[in-house]
Amino acid sequence: MTPRYLEDLSQGDRVTAGPVEIAEADTIAFAERYDPQPMHTAPAAAARGPFQGLVASGWQTAAIVMRLIIDAKLLGGAPILGLGVDELRWPAPLRPGDRVMAEFEIASITPSRSNPRFGVVRVKVTARNQNGEIVLSMFPSLWVPRRPAAQ
Repeated sequence: MTPRYLEDLSQGDRVTAGPVEIAEADTIAFAERYDPQPMHTAPAAAARGPFQGLVASGWQTAAIVMRLIIDAKLLGGAPILGLGVDELRWPAPLRPGDRVMAEFEIASITPSRSNPRFGVVRVKVTARNQNGEIVLSMFPSLWVPRRPAAQ
């Protein structure tokens, strides 16, 4: 796939990806390795907890959304080079059996002052479950190459 350069992008461009279904076994396996709390690893204990059932770690939700960013091909075939994330939120939990999809909207495009071969693209990311509930929102900043002069 052809890469998309800074000049190929426009504020307001939108793409979507998904859905991806979340399996209970994946939720538990991720949490056992990276976020071993009963609300993520133990269905019986989770049923008595604050979410009244097993929920995915927010970090698993973020990892799933990263996969959706790649699948969406926002930058065509160019690599996704992250500079950081602002305003990461998990307004509703992601549960086993949920199907998550995400929308990516280019919020701003800023040519780099320090390196004229690149720019920074800020993306508004909104991920929802099958009921339309927002399970993640964030604003990652991506380091995007400018079109080479020969092109």
